[in-house]
Amino acid sequence: MEKCVCFGEVMMRLCAPEGRRLDQTDSLEMTFGGAEANVAAALTNFGLCSSYVTKLPDNAVAKAFLGQMKAIGTDISHIVLGGERMGVYFVEKAFSVRPAKIIYDRKHSSISAVQPGDIDWDKAFEGATRFHWSGITPALSPEAAHESEAALKAAKRHSLTVSCDINYRSALWTPEETSKVMTPLMEYVDVLIANESEPKLVFGIAPDAKYYSGSRLSAEGYADIARQFTERFPVKAVGFAIREGMEEGKYIWSGLLYNGTERKHYVSSKYDLQIVDRIGGGDAFGAGLIAAMMLGRSAQECVEFAAAASALKHTYAGDFNRATLQEVDALIASRAR
Repeated sequence: MEKCVCFGEVMMRLCAPEGRRLDQTDSLEMTFGGAEANVAAALTNFGLCSSYVTKLPDNAVAKAFLGQMKAIGTDISHIVLGGERMGVYFVEKAFSVRPAKIIYDRKHSSISAVQPGDIDWDKAFEGATRFHWSGITPALSPEAAHESEAALKAAKRHSLTVSCDINYRSALWTPEETSKVMTPLMEYVDVLIANESEPKLVFGIAPDAKYYSGSRLSAEGYADIARQFTERFPVKAVGFAIREGMEEGKYIWSGLLYNGTERKHYVSSKYDLQIVDRIGGGDAFGAGLIAAMMLGRSAQECVEFAAAASALKHTYAGDFNRATLQEVDALIASRAR
């Protein structure tokens, strides 16, 4: 059976009750989330084998997270304890014309102070076939960037298929800083996950203007971005989560997958979403793509699964995608009828 190892930061999420602002509530709901943790949890919920690697403080909050991951069934045996704290983020959900608000408090988190030798990557990758990371992790600190590179080098020693979600965060670094760190790391990536704006912002890769109709980019435009990636880096496939017409808690959601070997792109069905919680939607798309690849599905089936899985994630509160493999396949089948 294939196994995917995910590496990154997990944070405690404190969310104001539905309809309330952070400055008017006297209670907050605590859950956990983080790009790579979300992927690991989703893969486990699909019935696949996943392992999550990070560094956490040795305290009760971290133990609460570890208990949740253990209950799901994700392997946490290579998580390292140490450092000062777990990062926190505060969430005020969007409603109608009011946008969501997120406040991060992650400075001096344990993972940002990870040291060489804290994580034994050769042991962490035993029995693994895939490794997933995102651009958030090297953005946290020079130490986290160094550890990301160490993990990637080890992944290639073990002949793992490497996937990466660019996940650019302007609150953590500038496009110039991102490009300087991420460009050499792209040499290790086999499967890239992105949105429309990140390739141009970070790598200067943009589609031809002819692929735009107003502000909307066509499927051929996304494929043009992906083609440029595969020509510049050893990337073999590029996946895009596509969001259209966002207004009043609704938007249209779909995905596109470009196969660099075939030089061909595949487009998923579209989903009109009524959103419960959009945080983690992109991670759910990435997890769906990885899961379908682990299951040996065709390119068209992979992008259909990724889009359907992430569409379902938008119907749940919290960062983790709680959908099962059977539920995702049932949604896909319902669209085919």
